[in-house]
Amino acid sequence: MQTDFTPEQLADPDTRRSNEILRACVHCGFCTATCPTYQVLGDELDSPRGRIYLIKDMLENARVPEAATVMHIDRCLSCLACMTTCPSGVHYMHLVDHARAYIEEHHERPWRDRALRWMLARILPHPGRFRLALRAARAGRSLARFMPDPRLRAMLDMAPDRIPAASPNDRPQVFPAEGPRRMRVALMTGCAQRALDTDINDATLRLLRRLGVEVVVAEGAGCCGALTHHMGKTADAHRTAARNIRAYMREMDAGGLDAIVINTSGCGTTVKDYGHMFRTTPLARDAARVAAIARDVTEVLAELMPEAPAPAPQPARAGIAGVDAARPVPGAAGPPGLRVAYHAACSLQHGQKVKASPKRLLAAAGFEVVEPADSHLCCGSAGTYNLMQPVISGQLKARKVRTLEAKTPDIIAAGNIGCMMQIASGTPIPVVHTVELLDWATGGPRPAKLGRAAVGEMPREG
Repeated sequence: MQTDFTPEQLADPDTRRSNEILRACVHCGFCTATCPTYQVLGDELDSPRGRIYLIKDMLENARVPEAATVMHIDRCLSCLACMTTCPSGVHYMHLVDHARAYIEEHHERPWRDRALRWMLARILPHPGRFRLALRAARAGRSLARFMPDPRLRAMLDMAPDRIPAASPNDRPQVFPAEGPRRMRVALMTGCAQRALDTDINDATLRLLRRLGVEVVVAEGAGCCGALTHHMGKTADAHRTAARNIRAYMREMDAGGLDAIVINTSGCGTTVKDYGHMFRTTPLARDAARVAAIARDVTEVLAELMPEAPAPAPQPARAGIAGVDAARPVPGAAGPPGLRVAYHAACSLQHGQKVKASPKRLLAAAGFEVVEPADSHLCCGSAGTYNLMQPVISGQLKARKVRTLEAKTPDIIAAGNIGCMMQIASGTPIPVVHTVELLDWATGGPRPAKLGRAAVGEMPREG
C-alpha cells in the first residue's frame, strides 16, 4: 500500500511504525475470511482491510476522527485472526492500537460513552473495586431489563452468581517448590481474574510447585495494562505496565527469574509486547527484558510436565459423582477419558501463537481433546468488548457456544478468564481453565466449577 506521510509526521515513532505496517499491506483480502465482525456484519469497513483504509486516511491526513470511522474501529475485537491469516505479515495489532490512541486524543465521544469508558478504566484493573462493583451488579441484576442502554444491561448481566473473596495467595510472597527446585518464576496474578475466579491462580500455584517450581508473587505487580491499552488510554496503560516492569525487574535482579508465568492469555499478549510499548521511553531496556521471559503457563508446563512424577494411585471410590468437590481426595488424579472441548483464546492462538501445547498437555493428562468448528473465530469477549459492543458480542458468543456444544463435551477448557466468563454465560457445560484440569489430573482437587454432578455421562454423537 502506498502512503504519503510527511517527514514531520514520520518523526513520530508511532506514525513511523504505522507507516511500515500500512506499506506491508497488499490489499489481498485474505483477512476478511477470518474476521469475526466481517462475518457477522458483512461490511467491508468492519474487516481488517476496511479498517486499514480508514486508519490510513485518518492518520495520513491528520483528521479529527469522524463518528463513522470511530464506530468501525471500535467494533474491532483485536482478536488478531487477521495477523494469523495475513500472507504479508501485516502487524495489525500495532496499527489498531495506534489508531485507538489517536482517537482517544483527537475525538470527543458522546458524554455517555466517555463516562462508561472512564468507569471501566477506573474499576476493572483494580480487583477490590471490581469485586465491589460485581456485588452491586449482582444485587441490581433484576433491574437489567429496565436499562435503556444495552451496555448497562450487559454490565449487570456479567456479574457471576458466586463472587469469590480475595485469595491470600494473590498477596506478595514466595511459594517454595515441592522437592528439588527446577525453576524460579513470577506468577502474574492479574486484576479482573482476582475478582472473578481465584481458583485459577490457586490451581496454577499447586501445579507449578508440585513440578518443582518456586513461585514468586512480586510486590507491586498488578494489572498488565491491557484493558486500558485497548481503549486507547495510553497514559493509564503505561502507568500500570510500568509498575509491573519495575516489580519484575526487582525480582530478576535479586533472586533471578526463569520466567514470568501468565495464566490469562489476554495479559500475556500485552506483556510480551512491553518492549514495543516502551521502546521510546527510559524503561525500554527493562521492558524488553521483562517481555523476553513472559510466557503463557502452558508454555512453561510443556517443558515441565513430561518429566513430572506420576500421580499417586487413585483410591477406590464410587465413580466421579461420589467425589465431594468441597473435600477432594488428597493426591487423587482426575478421571481419564473425559471429553474436553478446547476453546483456543484469540490472544493465545493469534496473539502469542501458542496453539499446540494446551491440547497436548490435556491429552497427555488423559483427557479426550476435541476442537470446535471455526476454532479460529473469537467468542466475543475480547477484554471490555462484551460490555462495549454487547450485541455483536452476543452473536459471536452464540456461534461459539453452538460449535462447542456440537462436540458434546463433558467439559470446556480455555486459557483466558474473559473467554471462560463469556462462554459459561451461554451454556450449562462446565467451563474450566486448562490449568485447573491439569492440576486435577496430577493430584489436585476436583475443579469447583464441575460441582457435585456426575461428569462424563453426557450423551454423545460421533
